[in-house]
Amino acid sequence: MDPRLDRDVSNCSIGRTLEVVGEKWTILILREVWYGSSRFSDFERVLGCPRNLLSARLRMLVEEGILATETYQEPGARSRPKYVITPKGMDLVPAVMGLLQWGDRYRADPEGPAMLTRHRDCGAPVDVQIRCEQGHSVRAEDIESVPGPAFRLKAAE
Repeated sequence: MDPRLDRDVSNCSIGRTLEVVGEKWTILILREVWYGSSRFSDFERVLGCPRNLLSARLRMLVEEGILATETYQEPGARSRPKYVITPKGMDLVPAVMGLLQWGDRYRADPEGPAMLTRHRDCGAPVDVQIRCEQGHSVRAEDIESVPGPAFRLKAAE
């Protein structure tokens, strides 16, 4: 029998990641940060997310170290926080870009995607790819999963 079928999944990195970013509004906030939004009012206007949910998601992203706050002040107004992406947040770009790429291929309007992603320096479209640490392009069917250092079997019942 394959021991992976009897593994303890309580320490799964995908499951733990989804506890942080696996909710619609969280991913959409990150999208808007990458598109250039940084203020609560910007997120509220673009997303249409209920204020209480938006506030909770932004707070969680800051607590998790994915976003940070900086203070800004417009002339004649009180100071307010703006949200900026951290290096930890930038590490999520490939995952969110992968969702965008899949959505553009399978869920876009008949006219095509709503937004295009391009390399700022040359203008070429951005494409998410899987590569091994040796730099080889890897197809999904060529990926193998093997037990890692935290692999555990389920406790005997």
